[in-house]
Amino acid sequence: MKDTERPEEEKIYRAKKMMLWFGIISLSMSFAGLTSAYVVSKERPDWLTDFEIPQAFYISLAVIVLSSITVHFAKITVQKEKNRTGMLLLVATFLLGGIFVWLQFLGFSQIIANGYYFTGSESSITTSFIYLVVIMHLAHISVGLLSLLVVIYNHYKLKYTKGKTLGIELAATFWHFVDILWIYLFLFFYFVR
Repeated sequence: MKDTERPEEEKIYRAKKMMLWFGIISLSMSFAGLTSAYVVSKERPDWLTDFEIPQAFYISLAVIVLSSITVHFAKITVQKEKNRTGMLLLVATFLLGGIFVWLQFLGFSQIIANGYYFTGSESSITTSFIYLVVIMHLAHISVGLLSLLVVIYNHYKLKYTKGKTLGIELAATFWHFVDILWIYLFLFFYFVR
């Protein structure tokens, strides 16, 4: 590679990372707005004060934290060109993400079993907020899972070499973001009732 091409490649690298961070900041602001609306709405007389977080959401918290650890080590091992270990960790992260999604739907079924619905005469503003926020988070988890699939495919094709791991870096950063977001949302719903 010519030295004149390297600065252009570095600019693209920085630009892609910056675009991801702008996206993360705007998504964070969206969720901050939703949780702020939740706090304001809690003053309503029809607000549920006895709503319990489903057991599945507690388990999903542990699963998402574990997936953050596996994606972190996946990125490190891929950067060190330890391809087999990197692939195992990437697949483990993807599977943990799938388990997380399954646990979210299990949590929804637990909420419904307790008589709380998203809409209709048996719904409440409390559960509608919770459904909305969790569904929005699941949409972002889906994007993270798609990113992981692309990274797994690219890693399988040996596209990541020393110094050229932007794809996995971006995917890992986004995955950490959705993980931290779920931790925030879980703690928010746990403490703000």
